[in-house]
Amino acid sequence: MTTSPDPPPPAPARRPRRAVVAVAATLAAVGGALPTSPALAVNAAHATVVTADPVGWTPHALDGTVNRILQIGNRVYLAGTFTTVRNAGQSAPLAMPRLVALDATTGRIDTTFRPRVNGAVRALAAAPDGRSLYVGGAFTTVGGAAAPRLARIDAATGARVAGFTPPAFNNQVNDVRLVGGRLVVGGAFQTVGGVTRRGLAAVDATTGAADPSVDLRLAGPRVTSSGATAPVKVEALDVSADGRKLVLAGNFSTVAGVARHQLAVADLTAAGATLSGWSTDRYQPACARTMPAYLRGVDIAPDGSWFVVVTTGGPFPGTLCDTAARFEFGAASGGKQPTWANYTGGDTLLSVAVTGAAVYVGGHQRWLDNPLGRNSAGPGAVSRPGIGAIHPSTGRALPWNPTKARGVGTAELYATDRGLWVGSDTETFAREYHARVAFLPLP
Repeated sequence: MTTSPDPPPPAPARRPRRAVVAVAATLAAVGGALPTSPALAVNAAHATVVTADPVGWTPHALDGTVNRILQIGNRVYLAGTFTTVRNAGQSAPLAMPRLVALDATTGRIDTTFRPRVNGAVRALAAAPDGRSLYVGGAFTTVGGAAAPRLARIDAATGARVAGFTPPAFNNQVNDVRLVGGRLVVGGAFQTVGGVTRRGLAAVDATTGAADPSVDLRLAGPRVTSSGATAPVKVEALDVSADGRKLVLAGNFSTVAGVARHQLAVADLTAAGATLSGWSTDRYQPACARTMPAYLRGVDIAPDGSWFVVVTTGGPFPGTLCDTAARFEFGAASGGKQPTWANYTGGDTLLSVAVTGAAVYVGGHQRWLDNPLGRNSAGPGAVSRPGIGAIHPSTGRALPWNPTKARGVGTAELYATDRGLWVGSDTETFAREYHARVAFLPLP
């Protein structure tokens, strides 16, 4: 772990972020009446760290990966590549591929929610009405009808919502955020409705019509010293609670014709998106020769003044490969350096959730606080297999250490006002059986 010479600013005020409207009502049980307003903040602010003991009532995904988790009222949605699930304490498997709904209090799966998605789901967002949600991924049909990688579905039944007809995305959608009447979409697509929109686009939140006001012209796919490359894409994005800042991470070297290496900040207004003057060159260096781009996740703090980026790439001294790094927004200027960076010593981090009390990170890491490790535990390294928590101000690992099986890694960390949901591809969490999903409550 390394720190900047200047002390970080005080801990942020603890309030939810990206909350469009507070939930007015909740489900009495899965299958009950849905609330008339959207979900709470994607990552709620917490006054303390969650417990290290997962609840026993969460269901199990029996294959694949849980990529995304979303709560609307008292209903939680799990999305990913899984095909079969099972209720806790029961033996009967349920064929419910890629997207399921469950009760946030009991964990019971709602077998009447049947969206019938034909490919991986990687992105979820609550719609403004609180009765539907947006789904994005690699699928091409929903409910048997064409839906090229983006759709809006009923939150109770999974049926497609009539009237939302987005243009076709020609490749995978990785992340979405609702900002006012606009749905911002990031992914590996190169065209939207046949129009060039590499990696980033927007659609009208009601009709799905293409919104040309978000066109930042991502370009310059990175190339390693061995010649490895890949198309331009956005791997992850986030929007501040006030809807004014957009952070995007992915495979690009320029944004709006200006140098931006894998990470960019944009300003959002009613008129659209414009590139901010905020920039850093810390992600310009290469990591592993097989990885042209190595940023994997980004999350803005609840108060909107800073964010954390997590990466893969291998142990390369002097770089931000295999790290979690905190950046301040501050002035919209260049040359930004991280307030702190916490190194795994050679293992990938895939996901991050900032709650105010902690910066939770997940992947297939073995250690944190390990800047001198080279696929080994260097001096000062602490064991944090699969999941860990970092102090938001000091950048050092917190004592919290539930441990989990590593696998490919922890793909999703999602904080609600009740605790922290974890999605992955593994079955063991805190030395107990929790197949691919777990929930850690607040104390």
